[in-house]
Amino acid sequence: MLDGVSFDQLRVFIAAAEAGSFSAAGRRLRRAQSVISQTIANLEAQLGVTLFARSGRYPVLTEAGRLLLADARAVSSGVDALKARARGMAAGIEPELSVAIDVMFPMAALTRAAAAFGAQFPATSLRLYVEALGGVAKAVLDRQCQLGVVGTLPLSTDALVTERLLGIRVVFVAAPTHPLLQINGPVPVADLCKHVQLVLTDRTELSAGREFRVMSPRNWRLADLGAKHAFLLAGLGWGGMPYAMVARDIAEGTLKQIALQDLPMEGEMMAMSAAYPADTPPGPAGRWFIEQLRHFGADNEEERKAAAF
Repeated sequence: MLDGVSFDQLRVFIAAAEAGSFSAAGRRLRRAQSVISQTIANLEAQLGVTLFARSGRYPVLTEAGRLLLADARAVSSGVDALKARARGMAAGIEPELSVAIDVMFPMAALTRAAAAFGAQFPATSLRLYVEALGGVAKAVLDRQCQLGVVGTLPLSTDALVTERLLGIRVVFVAAPTHPLLQINGPVPVADLCKHVQLVLTDRTELSAGREFRVMSPRNWRLADLGAKHAFLLAGLGWGGMPYAMVARDIAEGTLKQIALQDLPMEGEMMAMSAAYPADTPPGPAGRWFIEQLRHFGADNEEERKAAAF
């Protein structure tokens, strides 16, 4: 008997429970009250339980009805999601979007873009992977991800198409007690070489033999930006960080910016770009997400500039 339970019966059950009466459910579904009553009775017979107590003026959910209502709503929600995803697929919208993000990309901009994406494409699953250096490009080249946001490892390959999104400010910092901060005036390279530089690294071969602002032969390499941040706060070395991630530390004095010789105190700009396979351009959801990253990335940059004045 349970195999005969239909989605329509569940819809009627949910409407009756939410409306508070069979007649109100009938008005909501544009059906006669007698049809609602018969549908509920048939459902109860098939399930073998009483869903509503009918002794009073209005039907009241029984304990069994209350418990089964949650299941009915879950089934209804699942069917609605199936329909929405099917409509999206028919319109060419990706059922899933996987994106590899460079660890240097501002998290505030990423979370805003992800929130907007969830509202715009509720039927499309979003998978985000935060990677360092070659990890982003490798994920896209290996087709693990449809899109990537690259920055710390700029690539020149015909296999990938890149689109500039924004520039992020990178500054060099250390704990207040670090010896480099005791030097008067801009710090020359000769002094940098005497101290451990904390360097971001990755586990791919794409960055092998390539160095990015490594100025000291004494360096510790970390694949996690959060770990690098913690090491800087602990006074274990000096290194470059995205300004957005250390702005509060600088304001509170837990980290201080190092004035480097031949480098402006504002730091340097790193370009962040969207990347995708040349033979597989993004679909509607992917294209929309790229534009949101660009939009919220620009907002993040404007907020940073405003905070500096």
